[in-house]
Amino acid sequence: MKNFKNIVLMICLLVTLVSKGQILPVHLTTEMAENPLEVVQNQPRLSWQLISKESNSSQIGYKILVASSEEKLKEDFGDIWDSGRVNSNKNLQISYGGSPLKNETKYFWKVKVWNQSGKVSPWSKIAFFRTAPLESELNPIWIGAITKADSHLPEGRNFHSTTYKREKKEAIIKASDSLSRRSIMLRKPFEIKKEIKEAIVYISGLGHYELTINGKKVGNSQFAPLWTDYDKTVNYNVYELNAKELQKGDNVIGVLLGNGMYNTLAERYTKFFVSFGPPTLFFKMKIKYNDNSEEIIKSDGSWKYSKSPITYNSIFGGEDYNANLEQKGWNRKGFKDSNWKKVVIQEAPKGTLRPQTAPPITIQKQYEVQTSKELKPNFYVFDMGQNLSGFPTIKVKGKKGQTVRVWVGESLNEDGTVGQGKSGKPYYYDYTLKGKDVEEWTPKFSYYGFQFVQIENINYKDTKDKSLPTIIDLKSNFIYNSAGEAGSFVCSNELFNKSHEIINYAIKSNFQSVFTDCPQREKLGWLEEIHLNGPGLLFNYNLENFIPATMQNISDSQRENGLIPTIVPEYVVFGGDFTDSPEWGVTGVILPWMYYEYYGDASLIEKYYPLMKNYVDYLESKSKNHIVSHGLGDWYDYGTHPAGYSKNSPIALSATSHFYYGASLVAKSAKLLNKTEDIQKYETLTAEIKTAFNKEFFNEETKQYGTNSQFSNAVPVFMDLVEPQYKEAVMQNLIADIKAKGDRLTTGDVGNRYLFQALARNGENETMFKMNNHYDAPGYGFQIKYGVTTLTEQWDPRKGNSYNHFMMGQIEEWFYQSLAGIKSDPEKPGFKHFFIQPEVVGDMTFAKADYQSIYGKIASAWEKKDGKLILNVEIPVNTTATIKLPVSKSSEIKIDKKKVRTWFDEKAQKPCLELGSGKYVIECKI
Repeated sequence: MKNFKNIVLMICLLVTLVSKGQILPVHLTTEMAENPLEVVQNQPRLSWQLISKESNSSQIGYKILVASSEEKLKEDFGDIWDSGRVNSNKNLQISYGGSPLKNETKYFWKVKVWNQSGKVSPWSKIAFFRTAPLESELNPIWIGAITKADSHLPEGRNFHSTTYKREKKEAIIKASDSLSRRSIMLRKPFEIKKEIKEAIVYISGLGHYELTINGKKVGNSQFAPLWTDYDKTVNYNVYELNAKELQKGDNVIGVLLGNGMYNTLAERYTKFFVSFGPPTLFFKMKIKYNDNSEEIIKSDGSWKYSKSPITYNSIFGGEDYNANLEQKGWNRKGFKDSNWKKVVIQEAPKGTLRPQTAPPITIQKQYEVQTSKELKPNFYVFDMGQNLSGFPTIKVKGKKGQTVRVWVGESLNEDGTVGQGKSGKPYYYDYTLKGKDVEEWTPKFSYYGFQFVQIENINYKDTKDKSLPTIIDLKSNFIYNSAGEAGSFVCSNELFNKSHEIINYAIKSNFQSVFTDCPQREKLGWLEEIHLNGPGLLFNYNLENFIPATMQNISDSQRENGLIPTIVPEYVVFGGDFTDSPEWGVTGVILPWMYYEYYGDASLIEKYYPLMKNYVDYLESKSKNHIVSHGLGDWYDYGTHPAGYSKNSPIALSATSHFYYGASLVAKSAKLLNKTEDIQKYETLTAEIKTAFNKEFFNEETKQYGTNSQFSNAVPVFMDLVEPQYKEAVMQNLIADIKAKGDRLTTGDVGNRYLFQALARNGENETMFKMNNHYDAPGYGFQIKYGVTTLTEQWDPRKGNSYNHFMMGQIEEWFYQSLAGIKSDPEKPGFKHFFIQPEVVGDMTFAKADYQSIYGKIASAWEKKDGKLILNVEIPVNTTATIKLPVSKSSEIKIDKKKVRTWFDEKAQKPCLELGSGKYVIECKI
């Protein structure tokens, strides 16, 4: 998927081509993706954005053409669907309405629109989509080196690394080079005799694969396919090849397989020891020739395999490579594979084979060595300057058989060596040289969180000791999901700018197949951070295709009794509260609503309504008089106590409030979907939980909840659990506690969002500013002062384990929604209508943010200058915005130098403007 920055540049160029008074459709998507190759819907939804040179532009009609070929579409012939003119202002998620679509078929489409004056646009550029096959049409055959039955891999999802008997574990470690664990290479020669029109590849290599055709890598993915619960869902990837990638005559398919999360190892560090089976491959390539004939090449018993030079690969332990085991040209024509063995047909994974619709992981950035230190002769530690998730690339020269061991880590020990004590050890990479010229190596199937690299027994740059290998160059590769960035934020407060930076480096580091907790010790998808950081994630990144994949994972992990576990996919069962905590499980109910709010798409609510309902019913079954008492509570809340379970606030208060939150959203969902029988049931349940919550936790005399903690009072304010007549008193108690703590917070992973937003949404942004504008713990400033480059697990990095967690990054919501003031309208989801209502706080002199909504770019930038507040806003075509200005009722207000009349919002105590699309400069005297 293209990064939205590139899309913005393209749209800016297109604007210059739009004639006066016109609007032009751009950025066409199918099922929220640009030119997707794996559409599974029978009625895919088509969308486009609109651009115009003029203000107050909107769409009143559209016409869509869908054709079986690009040539027909260029002739304005929609042989598959001609919608005719449709009088509608809708430009998003329009369901296809033409002839039935065939599976495994490519379709082309374009659109033109009419603006508010009835003027028609030119046709858009041509877009396309390809429909996916049914699993039965794929007829998958899985191949590899050994069957699951013969591999004797462990069954179940427990802590095998600690519960297996020692002697059995040691036996398995000795067998880690066996075919049950070993990376293998698979090859298939084939011949092409005719002219090719196109070739489509469907592939799933588990745990992970690298595909080459005639020696060239196909695609740019790392760690493909994305992780799933392989007993429920197995992702496959789709690639389109052209005639240049295949050649007349002999061709060769080459596939390299690694273990990934599919097949973890007990050797070295591992968080758990679980396997779904040995490395395995499904492959199908459909070749279409110019004469309209077809040929299928698939994984079957005719393929051959050999052990790869990757002698060890573990997602948790690292990777080893012996260059002396390379077989030059193994994935090209002319290679003699007589010593290779025939593959075996393997048991298929249990999960349903589904196309991967979420974006792939790719190498996004590379970092050079910033500083190097020789701790003792030939013992080097390198600082790469940025903590990240990824792996190194080394260039080395030396003698055949010499091995370079590369240690990586987030921090340094007191003696200056790389530390892994808190992040999982031992983790390292071994490279054994073949001894020819300069050799370059990059691992393929393992990554770790690191900033520092340690290499012993080497020369660096200069060959001082000829008996040792010489490192010529070293880089770190930053990998994360290629979904692309949706927003940016900057302001006059450098502490906030740096906070935004380290939070987003932590988000990117954990934006992998799933949103992980950390890129080293666990790499697990703990769910709570998604909804608690949800607005910040959605403002910063394009999650249109990622969140649906997350919901599929959640659905796959839901138990028969309705429980949604804390981690998804649930590769390991922790048990107790670490499996079942309402603040985590309720993500399955909250996330479809966040998706609807930001993207105007109710499909996840529709699809997963049974899941949402079943989870709330599960919590009801665990409750006593509507009080739920289990879970982790406000995890890692702040105080003198050790971090972990909630200590400042009652766990039952946390659990029950999230039970209420979930029930209220199910009631709301029933209403949206017109589930008449459920509306009353869940509205009644919501009311009963509220009554029980207030009876159990509210003290009418003190006007406080629970233990009077910040979490105890903030949660009922945020969730509207507090009765209206008591709300102001509860707020005042909350503010008093913050002041008594020296304008410091005491909340944790769960409570931060509710505290921040209870303040932001109730006129206490100055308190929010004071609480975060300092360099002490708890706070972002202390981490910045400490020198970290990613957000850490604890407010004081010295006390925590991981230096790369984004769970405490909930201030992002405040940056975008409060400081910049970009806020969605729940009544018109997807930013069809939205608010720009910036808060001018503390000594700040400016703040600006932009957000690439599904309608287009939204921007808000304010500045205090010469006694004026100057606000620059941008509103996409086909949307409207209400501007709430942070000035007095009597302020003189101008738009583009002209005085304008405003209306006054009594509740917000702000003058307001209603504006259509366009760019505006608003000046207010202050």
